[in-house]
Amino acid sequence: MSMIKYFFDINMKEESRKLFKGLNIEKDKQILKFQGEYPVIFITLKELKSDSFEGFLNKLRLIVSKEFSRHQNIINNEKLNESDLSYIKRIITGIASKEDLEFSIISLTELFFKYYNKKVILLIDEYDVPIQEGYMNGYYNKVISFMRNLLGAGLKGNLYVEKAMLTGILRVAKESIFSGLNNLEVDTIIKNKFSDKFGFLENDIDQILSYYKKDETNKEKDMLKEWYNGYVFGNNVIYNPWSVLNYIDNYEEGFKPYWINSSENILVKKILSNGDEEIKKEFQDLIENKSIEKVIDDNIVMGEIEGSSESVWSFLLMTGYLKVTKKENIEGILQCTLEIPNKEVYIYFKNMILKWFDDSLSMLKYKNMLDALINGDIENFGYIFKEFVINNLSYFDISGKEPEKIYHAFVLGMLISLSDNYEVKSNKESGYGRYDVMIIPKNNLKNGIIIEFKKINEFSKETIEEGISKALKQIEDKKYETELLNKGIKNIIKLAIVFKGKNVEVTQKSKSY
Repeated sequence: MSMIKYFFDINMKEESRKLFKGLNIEKDKQILKFQGEYPVIFITLKELKSDSFEGFLNKLRLIVSKEFSRHQNIINNEKLNESDLSYIKRIITGIASKEDLEFSIISLTELFFKYYNKKVILLIDEYDVPIQEGYMNGYYNKVISFMRNLLGAGLKGNLYVEKAMLTGILRVAKESIFSGLNNLEVDTIIKNKFSDKFGFLENDIDQILSYYKKDETNKEKDMLKEWYNGYVFGNNVIYNPWSVLNYIDNYEEGFKPYWINSSENILVKKILSNGDEEIKKEFQDLIENKSIEKVIDDNIVMGEIEGSSESVWSFLLMTGYLKVTKKENIEGILQCTLEIPNKEVYIYFKNMILKWFDDSLSMLKYKNMLDALINGDIENFGYIFKEFVINNLSYFDISGKEPEKIYHAFVLGMLISLSDNYEVKSNKESGYGRYDVMIIPKNNLKNGIIIEFKKINEFSKETIEEGISKALKQIEDKKYETELLNKGIKNIIKLAIVFKGKNVEVTQKSKSY
């Protein structure tokens, strides 16, 4: 957006020529005719983060006031009437009403037009930040109504605007923010038109590494791919530009997360931690470097994200946490194969999962719990696991319908924490059925572990002891140990974890073969 501003801005004509000198755009003589020929208004909404609607309005008052004050030559224009001057005074002094703010964009474009006698190029960056903040902080309906009026007045039928460009992570057309805008063109990461403009392509990386003399070995480029590549926009594979440039700038520090540590990800944590059993299970597949098949809709409605599995995955794709490896349009429905794009994002998910446990157990206790499990100290494991379940009631409601959330969170934690020395599988076939969890040691002298989870209805007459007996019998009858035996693992722990209401019991049956 800054680049576009500098190219077109009538007040930066000479500076623009210096900035773009020697670049590819100079080859396009038709485009160069427009360089430095337009008044440009550039407004960013990325700082409009507040826990209340009034706080949002107050921050917007400051932003709009600064933007008006920055153009003293324009607001002192002799062509302005008393009404214009009164409005400007309210804006600059910070006493603008909500209605004044709703008309601030169209008013600014009109002021520019009166001064320059030219239509304006209007740039609005991160227009969806206030919408996400409203959703997260309980003023969603108010901010939707406000943004509809603000953008509707600024864009719909505004005779003072030559071209307008908006950027945001989410397309929220279904919120009716842009209702009536029949000349709105939307380009998202799953479309092809601008798919090579969202980040660095392969040959960009070659030029960057060459320019900074960082291209001595192929190993470095392979590492760049592993860490920061993998995004698939349209038909192009893209490197994350923020991460690549930060890596170059901090070269001595080596490879580490950059973009993922700079982005706002509170909502990502919320929708994944509160997700239902299906979301947890599919998230588990992603952590295991598998793909999932999902219908993707780029018309995301913020109010529906947590209530719909499809909306969750569409949101994660549009916000850069997943990539499309295959897509197929079937009668207007976009079916996509999704995966985690690179190591940077994988590390974020890994740390997020560990944080779930850290919120309910100290990391030392969590480590002790897993150590007790793999070493066969089931009494100590059961004691800490019960504490984990009780403390996680704020994350996963196990009192009624979904102890499976605890189960899937637990499996995710094991996948992340035991991956160096163990393979953790869930819901896979072995013997004559499907086990819930299997922990397979890479060293076959260590314990192999089979875990069967069982939920008993809180109001059932069945006891936890009866549930344990059934769970252990199922392990035996279905011969779940077959996979472990085929791998040469002789020491096998068979474990039943049974829930009834808020009570949970852990019982083992060990056997050497």
